[in-house]
Amino acid sequence: MKELEDLVAAYRVLAEYGVIDAYGHVSVRSPRDPNRYYLARAIAPERVQVEDLIEYDLDSRPIDENGRESVRERFIHGEVFRSRPEVMAVVHNHSPSVVPFSVTGVPMRPIFHMAAFIGEGLPNFEIRDAQKGTDLLVKTPQLGKALAKSLGPKPAALMRGHGAVVVGENLPRAVGRSVYLELSARMQMQAMLLAGEKGNITYMDDAEVKASVPVQNYNRAWPVWREKALARAKAERG
Repeated sequence: MKELEDLVAAYRVLAEYGVIDAYGHVSVRSPRDPNRYYLARAIAPERVQVEDLIEYDLDSRPIDENGRESVRERFIHGEVFRSRPEVMAVVHNHSPSVVPFSVTGVPMRPIFHMAAFIGEGLPNFEIRDAQKGTDLLVKTPQLGKALAKSLGPKPAALMRGHGAVVVGENLPRAVGRSVYLELSARMQMQAMLLAGEKGNITYMDDAEVKASVPVQNYNRAWPVWREKALARAKAERG
């Protein structure tokens, strides 16, 4: 199924760009049943193959685990898919340049057009509001629901001291947003350093954000990313 090959590619692309490390994950809603989704087993993203993908219901129960270990934070995906019917793909990452914004109170703002969606607003999920004394992992349905509620209708949400969740109406959009969220965080920090405490940074305004977001599907980047990622996956099979 093409959608599963796309998901394999998504894992590998996000690993290549440093958006997800050995513990990040990405899912896609089943094209056959909107109440199911696919997510890889507990494996490093750059190693994912089609046979590593497990189908889940929206309660994040595996349909056929077949001895494969599920990721503990799969509830992120099930609860976001449940609350956002239009969402077809979900990324959870530990994007290193994004994490500092989640703990400092400094908001991420739209600094360049490829990440204009930031201008729609990025909530910051505070897990303590849902449960105190956790290890910051969203590994229960309760925490998944709390994260989905914090995300609301937005394209992404930061997760305090943890990373981010990013969604898309299709897989290329979720992947592209994840890549450019990380790049935008780096650029904003660089701009802030250059501008200094009293300097000025010109961010995108609301009209520019509104004009940019609808066409931001990363359709030029995705085929190239996908082709390279699947070529590597095929080569690893020998």
